[in-house]
Amino acid sequence: MQFYPIGTPGVAWGDAEKAQWLGRQRRQRSYADQVLDAIEPLRGLYDVIQYGQLDYAPDHYPLMALRSKDWQADRPLALVTGGVHGYESSGVFGALQFAVQHAQDYAGRLDIAIVPCVSPWGFERIHRWNPAALDPNRSFRADSPAGESAALMQWVAPFAGRVKVHIDLHETTDTDESEFRPALAARDGRPFTPGGVPDGFYVVDDTEVPQPDFQQAIIQAVRQVTHIAPADEHGEIIGSTVVAPGVIRYALRSLGLCAGLTDAPYRCTTEVYPDSPQASPEQCNAAQVAAVRAALDFALAH
Repeated sequence: MQFYPIGTPGVAWGDAEKAQWLGRQRRQRSYADQVLDAIEPLRGLYDVIQYGQLDYAPDHYPLMALRSKDWQADRPLALVTGGVHGYESSGVFGALQFAVQHAQDYAGRLDIAIVPCVSPWGFERIHRWNPAALDPNRSFRADSPAGESAALMQWVAPFAGRVKVHIDLHETTDTDESEFRPALAARDGRPFTPGGVPDGFYVVDDTEVPQPDFQQAIIQAVRQVTHIAPADEHGEIIGSTVVAPGVIRYALRSLGLCAGLTDAPYRCTTEVYPDSPQASPEQCNAAQVAAVRAALDFALAH
């Protein structure tokens, strides 16, 4: 396979290569039009919170969250995040769709915080990274170098102790294999080893605190909406052992993943595949909504 067009094989990028990469990025959609404008009509249903701002000159991005209006400190809390990888559209639109259609179903039983688009710069450029060529979903750790991750961590910190369930909405696309993984290998000075893209929905459980029944409740709900990704010939999905239909495990906290930012007993990263011939974008959004509902329902029942 031809090497990524930036950098020297075997040599990690420096500032010059990162600047060259940044110069290739182009705005392809509008955070203001597709996210902020979608949030405005929800002010009657939620408290709309600006929890931070990203200043990537000449662009400025207010970071927005939706919060239950009857927020109570003694009530368990559900955290829903989307768009940590800005290019993963169903995470953003699925979170917004859940906010419109279902979040009020939980009023009085569960406080809800929804952050539909953690990475607006990446959303506009349909990219996995931020302008510094950093992956926000590997940056949820103390002294985070990614402004997207640091801002969310700071906002969540005061109520992190009462988060009972956190579901982080993602998707896997064909560009993971054609663009993002080759770019990552080039950035880090490593060889790129081609892999595969799972066809279907799957979830990532926490290796350190696995919750198999919780994950299966999500899989069973999503199965009514779209197909579940099968294991490959090695019994794996994206290089990780399939421990149950549609379920793999990562060490969420140590990898700096968004789903590991709290000690919630129930944590999940979802993944859908919008490039599948068996699924439409609308189906992927609906799968994310079904996953959120199943996660919250399970947490309430346990």
